[in-house]
Amino acid sequence: MPMLEVHQIHKSFGDREVLKGVDLSVEKGEVVAILGPSGSGKTTLLRCINFLEKAGSGTLVFDGESFDLAHISHKDIARLRRKTAFVFQSYNLFRNKTVLQNVTEGLIVARRMPKAQAEEIAVQMLEKVGMADRCSQYPHQLSGGQQQRVAIARALATNPEIIYFDEPTSALDPELTGEVLGVMRQLAAEGMTMLVVTHEMAFARDVSSQVIFMEDGRVVESAPSAQFFANPKQERTRAFLSRIANR
Repeated sequence: MPMLEVHQIHKSFGDREVLKGVDLSVEKGEVVAILGPSGSGKTTLLRCINFLEKAGSGTLVFDGESFDLAHISHKDIARLRRKTAFVFQSYNLFRNKTVLQNVTEGLIVARRMPKAQAEEIAVQMLEKVGMADRCSQYPHQLSGGQQQRVAIARALATNPEIIYFDEPTSALDPELTGEVLGVMRQLAAEGMTMLVVTHEMAFARDVSSQVIFMEDGRVVESAPSAQFFANPKQERTRAFLSRIANR
């Protein structure tokens, strides 16, 4: 049974329908990459799955438990969020808190964890992403890649079953992208379940196990990564990959 299943998500902003009945599933330990042109609905889909946006309709199944996305309770949202983590495109770090405080904040405030325990976990996760030597620094003292690695450490500190990544490298200079993707490759190798909206084709090809290609609020094609890149079935997918390859 998949860890996460989504059935027929619809989402509109005013009279503009952004998601038009999207389905996907993610198995435990799988890395699923969501690709597609700008405006295809990728980020909106991820935000609906994590309740940062409210879907107009659709069903989410997590660990075998089913939820109506349009009518889910605040209690169930809070319960599901304790099992997941979200890494934003723009890091979303607290500017007035140190690296260590950014990672411990959620553990202490939301999960009521003793400060000493939270700091022990935070240091372990910062070590994992190569940022333990920056504990006392503030976000403005870090590069974008370093800030994103702190954001990943913050996500890992909650011990999630799945991490959602929303274009985690799109705000970075090319030379900083590699350090973030390196951390994500390491997590994938360790069996972390990840759903990743990305424009990094090499990461999608080499690291993800499944690729979902979206356009205009719909899934155009979904396939194992090797098949998706070597032998896409849909003409629109072939055109997208051809354009990317010729950049």
